[in-house]
Amino acid sequence: MEVDLIEIGIGNIGSVKRCLDNLGIDFRTVDANNQPDGSRPLILPGVGQFGAVMKALKQNDLDSCLRNLILQGTPYLGICIGLQVLFESSEESKETPGLGLIKGEVVRFQNGKVPQIGWNLVRSKVGQNTERQYAYFVNSFYALPALSSVVSYTANYFGEFCAAIESQNITAVQFHPEKSAEFGMKFLKGWASSVN
Repeated sequence: MEVDLIEIGIGNIGSVKRCLDNLGIDFRTVDANNQPDGSRPLILPGVGQFGAVMKALKQNDLDSCLRNLILQGTPYLGICIGLQVLFESSEESKETPGLGLIKGEVVRFQNGKVPQIGWNLVRSKVGQNTERQYAYFVNSFYALPALSSVVSYTANYFGEFCAAIESQNITAVQFHPEKSAEFGMKFLKGWASSVN
């Protein structure tokens, strides 16, 4: 199993690298100066501010490269901010458009302590699977897809919210599978197996 791990210089992706190593998944680090070519599935992990991440992606047109590869069918896994940038816009940076690959917006939690940090119960909405597991989150914002059919996992933080999406070759999660113990390892291994 081989993937391209996208490094944008924001947020620590060391935990994702260690997780991939532990799972025996080979990865190549790609960035604005060494762009992916679509020969391997893509992973965009990390934490950060929506506008700053989009600015980093725009360096040397990495945003256009990613958008084109995903539209051409390259499998993609977004983690945390890697989910949020798929959308058209975010309340965090209202003047900055996202990649626009998933219709909808990213909005701020209105209740509770923000950011939400820690373990939260997630529930699968794929088919008849009603699996419930705990996953690790660090987020102040969450996605509001225009189509509820793309939501694959939900969680609850003063109300139900989108914890993950699936749409054709796109998989993206708001939680951090690399920090989500056995569930996270199983999730990453399952995704890598399904796209290789």
